[in-house]
Amino acid sequence: MNPIKKLAGQTAIYGFSSILGRLLNYLLVPIYTRVFIPSEFGVIAELYAYIAFLNILLTYGMETSFFRHYNNSADRNKVFSSSFISICLTSILFFILIISFLNPLAGIIRYAANPEYLIWVALIVVLDAVATIPFARLRALNKPKKFAVVKLLNIGLNIGFNLFFLLFCPYILKNNISSQFLSPIINFFYNENIGVGYVFISNLIASGVTFILFVPSIINAKPIFDKKVWKTMIIYAWPLLLAGFAGIINETIDRILIKFLLPENISMTQLGIYSACYKISIIITIFIQAFRFAADPFFFAESKNKNAKHIYALVMKYFIIICLLIFLGIMMYIDFIKYFVGDKYHDGLTVVPILLIANIFLGIYYNLSIWYKLSDKTIYGAYFSIFGAIVTIVLNLFWIPVWGYVGAAWATLICYFSMMVASYIIGQKNYKVNYDVKRIGFYFVLTFVLFILTSFLKPLTGQYYIAINTIVFILFTLLVVRLEFNKKNRDSLKEVT
Repeated sequence: MNPIKKLAGQTAIYGFSSILGRLLNYLLVPIYTRVFIPSEFGVIAELYAYIAFLNILLTYGMETSFFRHYNNSADRNKVFSSSFISICLTSILFFILIISFLNPLAGIIRYAANPEYLIWVALIVVLDAVATIPFARLRALNKPKKFAVVKLLNIGLNIGFNLFFLLFCPYILKNNISSQFLSPIINFFYNENIGVGYVFISNLIASGVTFILFVPSIINAKPIFDKKVWKTMIIYAWPLLLAGFAGIINETIDRILIKFLLPENISMTQLGIYSACYKISIIITIFIQAFRFAADPFFFAESKNKNAKHIYALVMKYFIIICLLIFLGIMMYIDFIKYFVGDKYHDGLTVVPILLIANIFLGIYYNLSIWYKLSDKTIYGAYFSIFGAIVTIVLNLFWIPVWGYVGAAWATLICYFSMMVASYIIGQKNYKVNYDVKRIGFYFVLTFVLFILTSFLKPLTGQYYIAINTIVFILFTLLVVRLEFNKKNRDSLKEVT
């Protein structure tokens, strides 16, 4: 099968679970931004930023190391068992430490009044971490359908319990609806004083059920901890831990710093507004995630193909084209898309185009990272991410106190752009891939010209604004199709079959 078609097919399946799942999950954002005031939504954003950090810490690069060693191992069970047991042991140790130092930690991050939040967060992180390797094995065995079912069940449970706690129970109480059946359930499960806490409780229930589903396959795997296999995997993985940890700083540190760099009376409100508008970049984020699920094993599998570098170049170009189409689609219809979040959050819409572009640069960086993964030079991933983390922290420290969350958005864009450029320059010296830079550059320039032009014409076109934007978007799409699917390019695609 044509490898590009194979990647597209697996991206579609993984994307179905990721896109449908995260779309459903992100439908909670309109609920959150209407149920909670910005400062309360800020609590959700901040604690999920901590969860992102902890997920990287507790998986410490083992997922990518698993892919690297699983396909090349004579005893795949040892690879699976050793990595799984390793993560289980470190996760248990982490939870013991959290419980032991709960109150001091809660005081440091200003949650002394709600230390239970930290317990729920720790349990979520532990359960998600121990499920990482079972999920990775499904991907390595090319079982995207089973992967999708488990992921969607997790998300469905999370959404269902959120709806139960945040909408159903308050509605019953507010309207004094009681019955012999409902009253005992509401009284037993619901306490209106928990409020934001139900967001984490819902996630915890979903994560717990997901882990339980993997228990039979874990037991059947006959757990064996092989020190030699584990050591080999750790040597490969530790630079990825540094890269991942630095990378998550780039992605989420702004949500933590806003709380501590702005005046306490406005910081959580600003954090809530910024985080809600960040969610509007959902479609590019979801596409990148779905692509990565399929791309990691795909790139490793295709590395032995004589046309591998040509395939990587084509994948990069098509990836960027889709991202630019998504960018234009969001910005040309932002007057409708903004209602994804509540009215109280619309002041932050100015950061949306900045964050969309930033995420495109991040997606390109992920594509470029294949050179150091295939060359077993994963230390470069750490170098790039640490470099980006330094840029992010420095710019946020200077800009957040001056420009608030707008400064955080620009810091994110500059960070990802810098990492992308650094990876491209160094990567071309170590593992040269002939990316179609001229064509990609043309698409970027044309996209931004159309965005600026339509934004400038908006006040002048009045009621015809949406119609004109639609025509522009269609013409841009047709131009891309015309340029990319001419006879020369179709022949190029056949070469990689």
